[in-house]
Amino acid sequence: QVQLVESGGGLVQAGGSLRLSCAASGRTFSSYAMAWFRQAPGKEREFVAAISRSGDSPYYSDSVKGRFTISRDVAINTMYLQMNNLKPEDTAAYFCAATTKFWLATRPLDFDSWGQGTQVTVSS
Repeated sequence: QVQLVESGGGLVQAGGSLRLSCAASGRTFSSYAMAWFRQAPGKEREFVAAISRSGDSPYYSDSVKGRFTISRDVAINTMYLQMNNLKPEDTAAYFCAATTKFWLATRPLDFDSWGQGTQVTVSS
C-alpha cells in the first residue's frame, strides 16, 4: 500500500484560499487513482474531488465545483487540492485517499489507502 501524508490545512476567512498537499510514498504513484474527502464533526465522510491514474479526468462534487481544483505532480508523488472562495460550510477534516482498483473512483469504500487528515477551518 501507499503511505499518504496531508498538509496545508489551517484557519482562513470566508472568501480566502488554501492549497492542500498529499505526499505519497511506496508504490508507483501513477498506479493510483486518488481523491480528496472531507468529514465534519457528526457527519459522514463526504467526497470532494477525484483524479484518475493518468492525471486527467478530474471530477468534483457539486458543492465545490468551480471553486476547488484537484491536480497531481507525478514527478514528486504529490496530489493537490487548490481551494478558492472558501465558505464556512467547507470546514472539515480533509483526507486524501488512493486506490489501484479503479481508473477513477469517488466512493470511500473504493479506496484502501488513507492519510491522517488535515483540518480546514473557515471563519465567517
